[in-house]
Amino acid sequence: MKQRLSRVQTIALGFLLIIAVGTMLLMLPIASKSGACSGFLNAFFTATSSTCVTGLVVVDTYANWSLFGQAVILVLIQIGGLGFITIGVCFSIFLKRRIGLKERNLIQESMNTLQIGGTVRLVLKIVRYALIFEGVGAVLLMIRFIPQYGVVEGIWYGIFHSISAFCNAGFDLMGKNEPYSSLTLYYDDVLVNVVIMALIMIGGIGFIVWDDISNHKWNIKKYMLHTKIVLAMSLFLIIAGSICFYFFEYQNLCGLDAKSQFLASVFGAVTPRTAGFNTIDTGAYSEAGRMLTVVLMFIGGSPGSTAGGIKTTTMVVILLYAWSTLRNQSGLNIFGRRMDEDCIKKAATVFSINLLLAVGCTLAMSGIEKAIPLSDILMEVFSAIGTVGISTGITRDVTVASKYILIFLMYCGRIGSMSFALSFTEKRQNASVKLPIERITIG
Repeated sequence: MKQRLSRVQTIALGFLLIIAVGTMLLMLPIASKSGACSGFLNAFFTATSSTCVTGLVVVDTYANWSLFGQAVILVLIQIGGLGFITIGVCFSIFLKRRIGLKERNLIQESMNTLQIGGTVRLVLKIVRYALIFEGVGAVLLMIRFIPQYGVVEGIWYGIFHSISAFCNAGFDLMGKNEPYSSLTLYYDDVLVNVVIMALIMIGGIGFIVWDDISNHKWNIKKYMLHTKIVLAMSLFLIIAGSICFYFFEYQNLCGLDAKSQFLASVFGAVTPRTAGFNTIDTGAYSEAGRMLTVVLMFIGGSPGSTAGGIKTTTMVVILLYAWSTLRNQSGLNIFGRRMDEDCIKKAATVFSINLLLAVGCTLAMSGIEKAIPLSDILMEVFSAIGTVGISTGITRDVTVASKYILIFLMYCGRIGSMSFALSFTEKRQNASVKLPIERITIG
């Protein structure tokens, strides 16, 4: 009898197929500004980075890719950000096809929803809100870009950067001004900074949170525990991250006026979670600033969002578990609720697998790229596995082997490192006999 693919395996394979199609399209001569094939590795890396909404690039997006190539990248970002399951369900609804239990299970798995009921309604709400947020963001950005780049190009820039920011992708077309410059020319522009940060945060809090806020509006007491944790942790990371960034990077910010310092500090705290834009040269970050960025990239956004990382909820569970253990308390209690044991197990697994992958790949790349400082490699590795896109500029200079390591990390980061592991081990059998327990010493 033919063995069926599990939900996790279906999602993992689906992303691989999208990356493969994207690679083939980007290898076409029409996708390159030079009219020549960009080569397999460049196309493969870019397609993976786009689909996994990362933003790491081996060639400048504006300088290398034609309008067709840029459009392919944008479509991959949109599919990767919202999830191909979400896009597929929307097409099924449009074609008036029935959404069966299997499809509903896939939606639940891909969006990390807590229950299967109402998943189709949630998909429609996600797409509707995504189009609204991206549309408003694009119009606001056009106010700045049309006077600078003309009507046609300004409209395209507004659409491209709005979708890229909302999907936490970090791709930009600012190579027109200076290659690999990201948003450094707009470090003091309130409109661009606020719009980009707002889109990043909205895309990064998660679809479940959107739905909860939409249903209960400003009645915080009725919010789910998940929503309360996400909002509280996100707010803490933005405030604490901004303060730390200001003090760690004061040498880089001291030449700016107060407004620009504030914008740069907040942007420096928001973008590692997990967008990849930058308004200050990341290559000039201090060691403390790089470490702060690595921590923020590792945490990332929230479950069921366009962001990557281990997620805010995972970090909260790990910290609460450590705190309750130190205080010799039973159970994890927060906001008047107690979490179940499965949350602790899953959080510990996600945290451990991501950390082991990051450390292992850092060691591997350090052995390959002996001339590159460890802090640069750390930034690149955590940026890849967190699907962030922040880079010190070494992506385009590393060897082929290191680029494939980064591709692997981006893929694992998008589908989830635990999901990637489960795609090989999910078909398991419970043992009929359990082995005897024996204690060991910990700590």
